[in-house]
Amino acid sequence: FSNLNTKTDLNLSFLTICNPQAEFEKLAEDVKNVKTRPTDQELLDLYGLYKQAVVGDVNTDRPGMLDFKGKAKWDAWESRKGMSKEDAMSAYITLAKEVIGKYGL
Repeated sequence: FSNLNTKTDLNLSFLTICNPQAEFEKLAEDVKNVKTRPTDQELLDLYGLYKQAVVGDVNTDRPGMLDFKGKAKWDAWESRKGMSKEDAMSAYITLAKEVIGKYGL
């Protein structure tokens, strides 16, 4: 824990050790409140990992050709096909921390 410099960092590290699900849920809320909007790619990566962690493999049809945003989100989720829910949650936690660190709360 030598690189922890805030109470929040310590609390998140404690959550990671004791309850990764709780950390995942906290970061999923926190990432919505960053000061600056993340890039479209970062948002798509977060979305795909979140859906894979919560639902598992994509279970819907790909949206129609004129639904550009829906197709992009579906493709981001589909790209995680076969990833375990646990691995997706871990990857989401890592990416969410990077996004929050980059854009601030």
